[in-house]
Amino acid sequence: MTPFTLYGILAIVSFSLIWVAAAGAFIFTSRVRRRAHVTATLRVGAATAAVRRVGKRAPMTTDELHLARQVLNDRGNPLALAIPATLFFLGCFYVFGSLEELHGRTPSERTFLGVFPMITSVNMSLQILRSVRLKRRARGMKPTGPPDACADGGAAGVSSARQ
Repeated sequence: MTPFTLYGILAIVSFSLIWVAAAGAFIFTSRVRRRAHVTATLRVGAATAAVRRVGKRAPMTTDELHLARQVLNDRGNPLALAIPATLFFLGCFYVFGSLEELHGRTPSERTFLGVFPMITSVNMSLQILRSVRLKRRARGMKPTGPPDACADGGAAGVSSARQ
């Protein structure tokens, strides 16, 4: 029987946290999937355009604001952080497991391949936190214009803002 080392213990802890975060991610995605879909009248990119308009503080219709709030509520949910957490702990498990297998020898580049999912998960977490900031901004916005102007996918507002 081999004694546990620091890297072995960290690998076991990371493996356990993978399952905890994955359970949270499963609960979050199940809740989002159970919700009613966005109406078929909206075109591709309508949600992205609505969120961008919140970021620019552009005037929005009632439908656009409702869509933006719904998207930002989904993205700003604390359980949404379970998805990047799963990826982060997966990278930690790979790095710590590789270091444990080396038994003190010099690590190679392969050992640190787990850093890539860790960096990716940090980027995902920052994007989720950015959505939380936009969620607060969307709460204070008031709708303007007719309620059915979102049917064009928000492209009219985005193209006019670019000109």
